[in-house]
Amino acid sequence: MIETIDKAIWAHSRWKIHLKQAIDTGKSNFTVENTGNPHACVFGQWLESKDGKNLPDYNTIVELHNNFHVEASNILDLALKGCASEATAKMQMGCKFNQLTAKLVNKLAEIGKSQ
Repeated sequence: MIETIDKAIWAHSRWKIHLKQAIDTGKSNFTVENTGNPHACVFGQWLESKDGKNLPDYNTIVELHNNFHVEASNILDLALKGCASEATAKMQMGCKFNQLTAKLVNKLAEIGKSQ
């Protein structure tokens, strides 16, 4: 389980890089639809497994994870439409995306340490 949590932390932390690249280039290897689907990522699929459902604070993690993917897809949508300034604004320190990323990563790290 710790390996799965560590991979989830790494993967979700990297979204900031993916989104900045999309803002800079107007292109992405990810679609808006897949980005917004929390079940499209490996961690989201694992969350629905028996092990995932046994996580402490499962409902909180699911909600944070879902909200993270919605916000990431909103930013990606803006980036791919050429609205770089609006997309960049949604990634500034203290904005919803950064708050969700921090909350999700911190909650997963907390669980990882307790395992």
